[in-house]
Amino acid sequence: MSLTLPKSPADIDVIHKKRRRTAVEAALRAPFHQKRLPRNLQLDNIHEPEEWAKIPVLDKEELRALSPREFMDDFNTAKREDIQEFWRSGGSTGKPLFYPRTFKDMEYMFEGFRRGIALAGIGHGDTAHISYPLGIHPVGHVTARVCQKLGAGVNWAGAGSSTPSALQVELIDQIRPTVWMGMSGYALHLANVAEAKGFDLANSSVDKILCSAEPMSNAKRVKIERAWGARVYDGFGMTEMCMMGAEDGLHDGFRMWTDMFYLEVLDPDTYMPVGNDEEGVLVTTALWNINATPFIRWNAGDLVVWRSQGHEGDGYAIFPRLKHTHRTAGFFKVRGINITHSDFEDMMFAMGAIQDFKCEATAGAGALDVLRVSYEVKRSADSKALADELAQKIKHSFQLTAELVALETGALAKEFEGAVKAPRFQDHR
Repeated sequence: MSLTLPKSPADIDVIHKKRRRTAVEAALRAPFHQKRLPRNLQLDNIHEPEEWAKIPVLDKEELRALSPREFMDDFNTAKREDIQEFWRSGGSTGKPLFYPRTFKDMEYMFEGFRRGIALAGIGHGDTAHISYPLGIHPVGHVTARVCQKLGAGVNWAGAGSSTPSALQVELIDQIRPTVWMGMSGYALHLANVAEAKGFDLANSSVDKILCSAEPMSNAKRVKIERAWGARVYDGFGMTEMCMMGAEDGLHDGFRMWTDMFYLEVLDPDTYMPVGNDEEGVLVTTALWNINATPFIRWNAGDLVVWRSQGHEGDGYAIFPRLKHTHRTAGFFKVRGINITHSDFEDMMFAMGAIQDFKCEATAGAGALDVLRVSYEVKRSADSKALADELAQKIKHSFQLTAELVALETGALAKEFEGAVKAPRFQDHR
């Protein structure tokens, strides 16, 4: 099954008008939404801005208040015999929940992934080495199944917990895949393992990389492309919805599937719409995969900016572009100063002599917190000069004097092995 791509903005408007009402009707079958949605909603006019705004935005704090049993009883609307599988939440709720997906829902889930993979030009004749986790987190197994539906061969490697990273590097050398798929942090991890093994990953058979499930900064993209000698394509999705968008060849924001999801960019404090080119929080409503967990006006904490909202051409060009900036939860405070993880990561990865790093907040003597930065240096770099440069950059950018720890090459690769996402930022206080 595939949804036909809309041919004009008018087609998308028609879908929004009809399917937003369907989404609200699906939500009203759930006790959870029955308690929180206004009783006076006018469904005939739900597509009008004033009526739609009456629906309260759903955030992760409300989900955190539900036990797993309460979620299944009060949020889920599917009968047991209609459920095909369960998807583990990606962590935005602060604890794992398991979202039931019906057989009908899965048709749309596959479609969201299919579009992103096809948009990168991957299909018959390609072989994909898939390093996403293969387990109760959905991205790995859904990606693999969709690749096969598109005629691409698959090596179901999984993350380091399934297939050791050193073996994955050997398999890339032996099987010679054309595509690597996984989280951006694990792409860097494999590059570090390859460096330690003396394997020239930049001259391997891989010419395309597809990432998702983690923010992709420009500095991280450049570092991955340099290490792998391949073009990086990023995807945007969340477990509550699906794969919602992906990059095309311009690599200037995500083409968002606005026929499958209704997207709002709102002020994070007032939940009022922001203007074009203004940063706001992304609030999403699923329009089709609503047969078990009807997420309406869901705020996962993603801050975004519209790149374009107009019709730019045929096919996937009908979809607008969205730029993901960062997540609201990605920071910690040290001595009263906010250390935004994405900003710190950009600074570190922009320094070409740094192989990898981790950043820790610890409790120091005299009740003063300590920012400890552990890092690995490329073999060709001047270690002393790099340490001086790093100390100055941290002081200049964050007004903090950090405790710097130089590590042996490969130390962080061993530490991060088996983690679903590389724990580069840790708060030990």
